[in-house]
Amino acid sequence: MKHVYALLTGLVFGIGIAVSGMMDPAKVLNFFDVAGTWDPSLAFVMGGALVVTFIGYRLVWRRDAPLFGGRFQVPNSSAIDAKLVGGSAIFGIGWGIAGFCPGAAIPALGTGRWEVALFLGAVAIGFILRRLLTQSQPSAKAA
Repeated sequence: MKHVYALLTGLVFGIGIAVSGMMDPAKVLNFFDVAGTWDPSLAFVMGGALVVTFIGYRLVWRRDAPLFGGRFQVPNSSAIDAKLVGGSAIFGIGWGIAGFCPGAAIPALGTGRWEVALFLGAVAIGFILRRLLTQSQPSAKAA
């Protein structure tokens, strides 16, 4: 049943991305073009997501545990370090260049555009490179 709910959640997300037009990288890039063809629709999509998330978290945190899983999995650190800032910068630069974030690119695969597959391939390579680089470095805890 856990996988059915995961599938339904993904479908709702993908439909929301499609209906909002966020599968079109031009809409995202136009949001960033404040001096030219600025399109505020991304701000409305994000605002709607924030409202839903705010309400959802208030409801979920009333529970002792998630419906599927033993415990809530929340970050155990609130530190702002170089990894967080660097990762955020790489994400933002990629989003600004390509007009896609990974969440919107996955449903956009259904459009058949080669740019989407190229973008997701680059994301996958980035994940693999990060894993390889962090495995080859000694951890700070070991030192």
